[in-house]
Amino acid sequence: MPLGEPRPSPATGFDTATSSPGAHDDLRSPPGAPVHPTQADLSERGARVTLGRLWDAGIGLLVVYAAIVIAFSQLSEFFLTKNNFLNILVGVSILGIVAATQTMVIISRGFDLSVGSTVALAGVVTAEILNAGGSDPLAVSGAIGVGLAVGLVNGLLITVVHVNPLITTLATLSIVRGIAYVWTDALTQSFPGPNLRWLGTGRVFWDIPVSVLIMLAVFVVVWLTLRFTTFGRSLVAVGGNPRAALLAGIDVGRVQLAAYVISGLSAGFAGAILAAQLSAGSPQAANGLELNVVAAVVLGGASLAGGRGRVWGTLLGALIMETLRNGLVLTDVSSFYQMIAWGAVLLLAVVIDQLRRGEGS
Repeated sequence: MPLGEPRPSPATGFDTATSSPGAHDDLRSPPGAPVHPTQADLSERGARVTLGRLWDAGIGLLVVYAAIVIAFSQLSEFFLTKNNFLNILVGVSILGIVAATQTMVIISRGFDLSVGSTVALAGVVTAEILNAGGSDPLAVSGAIGVGLAVGLVNGLLITVVHVNPLITTLATLSIVRGIAYVWTDALTQSFPGPNLRWLGTGRVFWDIPVSVLIMLAVFVVVWLTLRFTTFGRSLVAVGGNPRAALLAGIDVGRVQLAAYVISGLSAGFAGAILAAQLSAGSPQAANGLELNVVAAVVLGGASLAGGRGRVWGTLLGALIMETLRNGLVLTDVSSFYQMIAWGAVLLLAVVIDQLRRGEGS
């Protein structure tokens, strides 16, 4: 090699004689190349994941519930009493029964806004049957039949006609509520006190309302279904990826149809319980219940995108919603401000769902 020419290094093959700052800029990472995260980035990411896992485990909901209880116990001397907590349990029973099965619908990537109207119409049917001399079992069966019919209509429109779930159930919300008003001329239909008293106001050991035990039984059944049955696993698969579920041999339409039917059945049964609590069937009953149900389910950990949900989280979400309602009433907050509070809670639930989905992606 002629004297004075640059000589390559045996180790690298690059010129060692003429190396200078900037001489090997072409070896640096090109613009847009992935940058290794710093320790601070890793710590921040780990903190977000930890908080997300704590929330998903229900710790976040328990903290929120404890904060609500502490706040209202300071604002009202009647809040931390046995009778008031029994009132909360009675109130949450209707919301919980409907929310438990709504969890299945949302997991399957569905949506059911007709549950509040179904509860009202089922209550009206219960009152009409009892006033006509029908037995308690017949009245409850009639209410469940109403829920079955509404759920079947919703499911068929969504899975066979392929109407959007939001539009379908929003339409049936209006139709079913209208039927209840037309049937009763917008009047509350009362019935004799002894009828169905055991279902609405009955108490068992430790003075626990029967309706609360029924709600807990519904949650147990839904949890067992989602965790240990083929149908439950199919719900999760359909909600997570309908196309993949179809390719795996799952009848997507049948699974979603079953979810809407189950939701309708629970709403009908809840209507009978509510009528028993009130000793009347009112076309105005359960107005706005559907929004509280959705808020409870999403607060509990379900994703509006489907494929994800936690049954016991839904129970905590329902308990938070009912305790908040009870506390606002005890502190004499105007019903107009209560509407603002419900809207804020629903918005908060959706925001939490969006953050969870963004973190997961």
